[in-house]
Amino acid sequence: MIGWLKSIVQTSALAAARARAAYVQGTRQGATTTVDPATIGTEHGPSSTLAKQLALVIDLNVCVGCQACVTSCKEWNTSGAAGPLVDENAYGANPTGTFFNRVQTYEAGVFPQTETIHFPKSCLHCEEPPCVPVCPTGASYKRAEDGIVLVDYDKCIGCKYCAWACPYGAREIDEERQVMTKCTLCVDRIYDEKLARADRQPACVMACPTGARLFGDVRDPDSEVSKAIRERGGYPLMPEWETKPANQYLPRRTTTAVGTTTPMPSARDTS
Repeated sequence: MIGWLKSIVQTSALAAARARAAYVQGTRQGATTTVDPATIGTEHGPSSTLAKQLALVIDLNVCVGCQACVTSCKEWNTSGAAGPLVDENAYGANPTGTFFNRVQTYEAGVFPQTETIHFPKSCLHCEEPPCVPVCPTGASYKRAEDGIVLVDYDKCIGCKYCAWACPYGAREIDEERQVMTKCTLCVDRIYDEKLARADRQPACVMACPTGARLFGDVRDPDSEVSKAIRERGGYPLMPEWETKPANQYLPRRTTTAVGTTTPMPSARDTS
């Protein structure tokens, strides 16, 4: 994690907020034992000890921006353990809505050498998630068994600290419940033994018509996702933030526009 964020996390104000939250929680539950504020949000173990890290790998070369991943994610989660995901004034002047996954579309290059880039983005389930240590109640946490970053709605107070800490804009407030929401990698689906093994994948992966979304354990060198990252130049989003995103992207191939000899820009061009 970058230095300035570490200093924010370690301020006395945050420590005091954690202490107050721990005290209130213990009082409400009639606890007779004390809670160490320094352990809030870290009880699931440091990421360096994780043997397994589930994640998504997105192939930008074949994503067509169809929004199937967005709609399937919304449908599954709004009717599942994470829902309901409320939309307010969906067709009004100031609409609000809760989505775990969004696809951003933009153009790259200068006319006539331009191309359209479709960029899916959701929680990246970072190995060093800045949203976890800033949470004053311990609602945000990273699971030791699979590395998934989740929110405990019963503990969340909707303070939005996690949204401010996340450099990827991956957290959204549910306006009705006033709790923070985010991608769960469909944790209620991938472990559901009532589903066929082939169906135990995130809804977005199942819905993608082009196979642009891969799911698996990036800590396993023999997994499909690890091979894709290794063999096709997979890369994390904004590595300069030092959050070590688990989700990775496969770059677009450089192509040449019809009737020109100038290569089209790739999704990773920064010029």
